[in-house]
Amino acid sequence: MATRPAMEKPKIVWNEGRHRFETEDHEAFIEYKMTNDGKAMDLVRTFVPPSKAGLGLASHLCVAAFEHASEHSFSIIPTCSYVSETFIPRYPSWEHLVHSEDDSKNLKSSI
Repeated sequence: MATRPAMEKPKIVWNEGRHRFETEDHEAFIEYKMTNDGKAMDLVRTFVPPSKAGLGLASHLCVAAFEHASEHSFSIIPTCSYVSETFIPRYPSWEHLVHSEDDSKNLKSSI
C-alpha cells in the first residue's frame, strides 16, 4: 500500500489589509471581520480550493486565527460553519476563545 509523504506544516500569513489568514500562495484562507468594538474576530468564511482539499489546510488556518485572537485578547465568533461545526468540536481546547453573549453585556445603572 502506497503512503502519502508527510506534508510539512504550511506557512500561514496574516493579511491584515484583506482581513484574512492565508497560505503563502493566497489560495486558501480564512476571512474575518472585527466586531464588538474591535474585541471580537468574526470568522466568516474558510476557503480551500479543491486542488488542496484533504491536506488539513482549513485546520491550520483556524489555528492561525485562534492563536492571533489569543495573543491579542480577542474572542472568536464562529460564523463560518467549518469553524463552528468541525474545528471547535475537533479541538475543544480552543473553545475558551469563543465569544458568548455574556462577553458583550454592558452593565447599566437602573437609576
